[in-house]
Amino acid sequence: MPTTEKLPFPVVLPVSPLVRLKTWWSRLTPQRQDRFAMLAPLAAVVLFLVAILSAFAYLRLEEISREREAISRDVEYTHQRLRLRLLEQQEQLGRFAREVGSREISHQEFMNRAEALINLYPEVQGLSWIDERRRTRVDYRTANLPAPPQKAAEAADGNAPAVDNFALARELLVPIYSTPRVSPGRDSTLELHLPLIEKAKFKGTLLALYSMDAIFLYGIPNEINAKYAMSLQDAQGTLLAGSIISEKQIKRKLLPWASPVNSYEMPVSPIGNGLILQGQAYRTSLGVIGSGLFWLVMVLSAITAWLLLANWSHTRRRIRAQEALVQETAFRRAMENSILTGMRTMDLQGRITYVNAAFCQMTGWSEAELVGQTAPFPYWPDEDIEMLKQRLNEELSGNILPSGIHFRVKRKDKVIIDARLYVSPLIDAFGHQTGWMTSMIDITEPTRVREQLAASYERFTTVLEALDASISVAPMGSNELLFANKLYRQWFGTQADGHVQLVAEAGVPTPVASDETQDEVDAFAGLPTDQLADKEAESAEIYLGTMGRWLEVRTRYLSWVDGRLAQMVIATDISARRNAEEQAQVQAERAQTASRLITMGEMASSVAHELNQPLTAINNYCHGMVSRIKSKHISEEELLGALEKTAKQAHRAGQIIHHIRSFVKRSEPNRTLANVTTMVTEAVELAEIELRRRNVKLNQYLVPKLPAVLVDPILIEQVLLNLLKNAAESVDAAQRPTAQRLIKLTVAQAYVNDKPVIEFKVVDSGLGISPDMMEHLYEAFYSTKAEGMGIGLSLCRSIVESHMGRMKAENLYNGATVTGCCFTFWIPVAEPVPTAPTKRFAQPTLQISP
Repeated sequence: MPTTEKLPFPVVLPVSPLVRLKTWWSRLTPQRQDRFAMLAPLAAVVLFLVAILSAFAYLRLEEISREREAISRDVEYTHQRLRLRLLEQQEQLGRFAREVGSREISHQEFMNRAEALINLYPEVQGLSWIDERRRTRVDYRTANLPAPPQKAAEAADGNAPAVDNFALARELLVPIYSTPRVSPGRDSTLELHLPLIEKAKFKGTLLALYSMDAIFLYGIPNEINAKYAMSLQDAQGTLLAGSIISEKQIKRKLLPWASPVNSYEMPVSPIGNGLILQGQAYRTSLGVIGSGLFWLVMVLSAITAWLLLANWSHTRRRIRAQEALVQETAFRRAMENSILTGMRTMDLQGRITYVNAAFCQMTGWSEAELVGQTAPFPYWPDEDIEMLKQRLNEELSGNILPSGIHFRVKRKDKVIIDARLYVSPLIDAFGHQTGWMTSMIDITEPTRVREQLAASYERFTTVLEALDASISVAPMGSNELLFANKLYRQWFGTQADGHVQLVAEAGVPTPVASDETQDEVDAFAGLPTDQLADKEAESAEIYLGTMGRWLEVRTRYLSWVDGRLAQMVIATDISARRNAEEQAQVQAERAQTASRLITMGEMASSVAHELNQPLTAINNYCHGMVSRIKSKHISEEELLGALEKTAKQAHRAGQIIHHIRSFVKRSEPNRTLANVTTMVTEAVELAEIELRRRNVKLNQYLVPKLPAVLVDPILIEQVLLNLLKNAAESVDAAQRPTAQRLIKLTVAQAYVNDKPVIEFKVVDSGLGISPDMMEHLYEAFYSTKAEGMGIGLSLCRSIVESHMGRMKAENLYNGATVTGCCFTFWIPVAEPVPTAPTKRFAQPTLQISP
């Protein structure tokens, strides 16, 4: 019995393309097979037209290729003949030029030889003998080209192109052809310059003038000229002789691109690229497209294509109709199954005939369990059966309200849900009612949300009623009060008058009231109110004399529940806080006054010493005058001078007392536009008393024309005096040499955060500030001096910050050695602002830049 052995490798049998095509076709869906079958006629039409057009295109291209080969061959033959003829003429003319250059010939002999050459070569229209100075010695021309001899000389010596050719022939000593020259109303000409050489010396040129028409006439064979449109052109394509065929002259009624003009061109030697020989083929045959067979085949092809396209269009419309029907059916089924509304259909007897997937999902019963059922239905709760039967009778009789009915539904798992039912008659295609269509919506979640919203509203209202602030909401342009909490009702009652009063007192403009009782749209309908609602709340502090309270009023725009633009006002009683702020302000003023008194007390010895000088001078002047008056040794002028000096010393003492009195005098805070130079001068005059006592020199630098600042001048002078006094004490404590006992005061304009400020800088040469002391520098009641109270720098920083400024201190170093300390503070420059109408408090016309 034969045995079969298993091969060690898999065997793959070749699959024919036909089998693969059948396998691919069987895997397609019927819809795709119909589409491919529908595209088969269209593909056949396209392939048939492509094959016909490809065949005719090939034949036409083959014909054009043969025609192009023939014209190129004939043009090259013509060029060869023309070239040989020109070279022959150039050789004869060259011999004549050598004879003219090698010996002197007479005028008559030149004319005879020129006439013989022109008769031999009709292309040459004239010969001219031009010497080395470009003067025409002899000129011979044919009768059809008359020109006086001087014309040739001018042409040779003028600005014409011949000048360049003459110079080129003189330089190269070879024959030079010029570019063809086109003259209006005359034949085109060509010049040949042949150098006249005698013993290697240039003696002039022999100028030969060619006629382009004669070159064309005698150089182009007649058989070629009859077969093609031959022409001579210059480098720019200008026609010099012959004829050309342009695309505009060819009239193609059917296909403008079907018969292009075949042409071939090449430069004429020995002339060069300046003269082009071009040949264009005449169209003598009808061509492939012009034949009757072509149009017969095209008409038959068009009829065949039209029949196939008509069949394809009909098949396409049929398949589209089938696909549309299938899609519509699937769409309706998908829509019914995807909507969340339950759909139920009953006949006129109350029997269920159809339910959708949503209805089955709501009730928990399947379609098979519901279709065909009559009342009572399985999804009716047992306790509501009688009521639901009555509602069903009303439904069958058409007495259901359009707003629907609310009832409970018992699911299959015994869970009760809330639902709303809407009923409408079911009409067939003939207009007859065949039953009732019912739509059911599950409203369990909306009902729960509504109950939670009611509870939330109650809680929110309770919170608002318990607030210690008055809250009111009123629409814009109306006296209606939309909401008011308990405190508002206690203060202002239930009317909107209190709301309007708070808005007016807070400085918020009240809109013009409008009568909206006859219109459902408010006065701000159509305006972009969303930005108003997003705006931050505005705050103001007002005093109501009727209530005797200070209130902080905050206003905000909001969109009410009905879409109207409303304004919410929150008023908080801040009377206690205002009283505390006023008391704190009074204490701060007392502290400032006490600080000034303490400063003056610390400077009492310096002030006494400063007053002692003018008083001593007054005493001396008085004793001197008394003694001299008693001895009668004083004149009236001397007495007058002594009295003036006494008055001057008394005035000096009065100024010192006036400055001290103005500095320590307690007054109300008064911020005005102050001149920086005046403030610094007043403070320095008081500080110099202490500086002179401690033998400290003050160097001050004030930038001229500094802008004004909005400050209390006395307080700023107090800060400067305190800093200068501390600097003097620090220099004195350091026991510096006299040359180093310096204080520098610099006042200049600077910029902080791009805002202009006035910067005050006090630099001393003392021992600086230790790190431990730097941490507690501005703490109240902290001082390193035995007699100090520790309120100076703390009060200075408070004054500066109250003027929206800042103060800082830093040590100065020379390497690792402390060489002094620098105190710096700045005050913002006053900036003008546009004036606005005041509501309760007068607003200043200047504001401080932060």
